[in-house]
Amino acid sequence: MSENTFENIADEFLDFVQLCPTCYHVVEKQRTALLYAGYTQLFESTPFDLVPGGKYFVTRGGSSLIAFRVPEGKITGFLVSASHSDSPSFKVKANPEITENGYTKLNVERYGGMLMAPWFDRPLSVAGRVITREETTDGVRLVSHLVNIPRDLLVIPSLAIHMNREANSGFAPNPQTDLLPLFGDESAKGKFLPLVARYAGVSPDAIEGYDLFLYPTGHGSLVGAGQEFLLSPRIDDLMCAYGCFRGFLAAGKTKGNGKDAPSSLPVYALFDNEEVGSLTRQGADSTFLKDTLENIFEALHLTPAQYRAALQQSFMVSADNAHAVHPNHPEKADPVNRPKMNGGIVIKYAANQKYTSTGESAALFFCLCKKAGVPVQVFTNRSDMAGGSTLGNLETSHVPLNAVDIGLAQLAMHSSWECAGVKDLSFLARAMEFFFASTLTVPSPGVLNLSFPKELPQK
Repeated sequence: MSENTFENIADEFLDFVQLCPTCYHVVEKQRTALLYAGYTQLFESTPFDLVPGGKYFVTRGGSSLIAFRVPEGKITGFLVSASHSDSPSFKVKANPEITENGYTKLNVERYGGMLMAPWFDRPLSVAGRVITREETTDGVRLVSHLVNIPRDLLVIPSLAIHMNREANSGFAPNPQTDLLPLFGDESAKGKFLPLVARYAGVSPDAIEGYDLFLYPTGHGSLVGAGQEFLLSPRIDDLMCAYGCFRGFLAAGKTKGNGKDAPSSLPVYALFDNEEVGSLTRQGADSTFLKDTLENIFEALHLTPAQYRAALQQSFMVSADNAHAVHPNHPEKADPVNRPKMNGGIVIKYAANQKYTSTGESAALFFCLCKKAGVPVQVFTNRSDMAGGSTLGNLETSHVPLNAVDIGLAQLAMHSSWECAGVKDLSFLARAMEFFFASTLTVPSPGVLNLSFPKELPQK
């Protein structure tokens, strides 16, 4: 890959992030891209109607999405990627306005485990969805509308050092008192929902509910002496979501013929609510993937026994970003396994199985990356530090797939702005293009065959 290609893909990603301030916008953006690429939208409320060679997708909750392609011939199993659409933020509470002392603030609460300090003293805005009521002849109709106020609207002001002498020596912000955003002076009272309604294109009186989040405004950029780093909000996990999605679409253009045609059914999965534990109807710890895979087999008139057999010849790449070794705090990293930005895709291991990677699954993914010409790194936590968790082990509790956990190395994870490597995004997109164009078979326990189409993607 040329340096120009790395930067082009990075710029496209930064534009994507700018257009997707919330999980609802991410799903709508990918939904539009799938429709443009010739995919058919299915609905969980209706039995699937599928044909061999067809391309489809389904959404749940407006914030999760699963896309797939049906092979022309026999289906041996599934090749799945899983990433998430949400990022840590502040969610706007019901009855949000607080007017006192000449100011109007918004009442918000934390969503996910964020670094709170970086949210101070920077321009913020609001995006999400509103739900409106429409009267019908026999009841009411509720409709969701995306909304984004694309301007600097809010700020969370820090307390001056003169009034908080502990600000630089262990200050712990209180979310209820220190982190409420300033909306305006006292004349702003009563203006928040009308403003949201105006940008949503609806009447304020018609709004019956909403899911609104704060987000930092401003377009991401390339930084570093050679513009080798990405600086942007929501890198975790939109970077993996974008790379996997790009690879999924590209693989759909790779055609095999006859015995060379892939028999593994490719599945791109994007889940909401990973940052709060995934235990929702649209999270990874739900039945969304299980329901979708079962619906596929039922629509193709395949039996439950054939479905269970297919799961044993399937594989999942759980893609959620990884920690890079910190330039100022190398002591926080494992003594040996220290991923760096632009060093390649990171395979993540944890003995407690917070990550799903095993020797077998990691070996398969390593071989895939080697075939694709993509570098690979390894992440493990320090043995005396607790690590995080992600999608893989939650999803495999519902759908027993062989799985590997991967990510892209980044700094400042869960900050309002995060940093990652420009090259790594292209590495992931290329590896996932190979992955989704492949066929996996398991002829016997402990033996995995991964075959690639003769028409391989070019560098």
